[in-house]
Amino acid sequence: MRDNFSFGIEEEYFLVNAETKMPTRAMPEAFLRAAKAATNDQVEGEFLQSQIEVATLPHRDIRTAHAELRHLRQTVAKIAADHGLAILAAGTHPTADWGWSQQSEGERYDAVMDDLQMIGQRNMLCGLHVHVELPDPDERVDVMTRMLPYLPLFIALSTSSPFWRSRPTGLKGYRLAAYDELPRTGVPELFRNKDEFEAYVDALVKAGVMQDASYVWWSMRPSLKHPTLELRAPDCPTRVDDSIAIAALWRSLALRLTRNPQLNRDIDAVKRAIVVENKWRAQRYGVHGTFVGDNGAITIADFTNQVIEETAVDAESLGCRTEMERCAIIVGSGTSADTQMAVYEQHGPARGRAQALSAVTEWLAEATVQ
Repeated sequence: MRDNFSFGIEEEYFLVNAETKMPTRAMPEAFLRAAKAATNDQVEGEFLQSQIEVATLPHRDIRTAHAELRHLRQTVAKIAADHGLAILAAGTHPTADWGWSQQSEGERYDAVMDDLQMIGQRNMLCGLHVHVELPDPDERVDVMTRMLPYLPLFIALSTSSPFWRSRPTGLKGYRLAAYDELPRTGVPELFRNKDEFEAYVDALVKAGVMQDASYVWWSMRPSLKHPTLELRAPDCPTRVDDSIAIAALWRSLALRLTRNPQLNRDIDAVKRAIVVENKWRAQRYGVHGTFVGDNGAITIADFTNQVIEETAVDAESLGCRTEMERCAIIVGSGTSADTQMAVYEQHGPARGRAQALSAVTEWLAEATVQ
């Protein structure tokens, strides 16, 4: 299966009151038990009790993965409705106040909250994670480092967090601005191989900073739980088709970099610094901005088309070219953040901020399960 670059998808959702669309403070145990039973334990609680996560099985066929992810969303939504609840797929909840958030039970969560303090309580954020298994798991660090120039594109394509605590932030993707307050987040360091990464992890474990590599929360990382390279940067897209498009692109680029071991081999401190700048531009402008390119500014639309063209053969060989090419459609039609702002602006002048935000959460609830 490794030679087929098998992949899996994880999505985090806000669990909200079906009528008010406000996040629940406490996770109803009966709901979680029913959701686990209906999905063969493919649903889990998250760090805060207002969040849940679904995880697909490993897949080699993109269409099967698409069907399963849609089924997981709809199944969880149906069970939530039976308990007076709903789910919202977005990087941030437009109106939630993190001050009344409640941590989930568990020794790991206790330790993390004790370490992070208020930053942990503010972690009312939901992301998309995509895992891909490489032929040689020891190459994951090398591929991760050479993947860096593409990282901002995944952020731009997924933006779904333009609001924070009932205010427009001015960013299309505010989630990472909040998430990157945590330690060991953001753009990975310039490690060239497995030994360098493990030396870093060993130093932190020996110092008592963390227990293991699962506490490294970079925008992408070698997973400890699975033999995969894990993308963690994206907001959770509201539209399931967008999640699949991003997964197809991640998988195709993993294949391209594996097949071409010299591609991006020259990445250095300057190029990493440019990745950090482009990450910010993706958060700020979404798909409508520009990146710092080799010869000046390049629009994200042009960069997307360039990446799709260069990766077409790889996507074709994996059977996911159509899904990958949807990334260009996302750029053309806009992300969830663009739609959220359009709904907000449509209702804002006539109905006021509270009513406009209510319209946004209603759209999120409907679009999540479409």
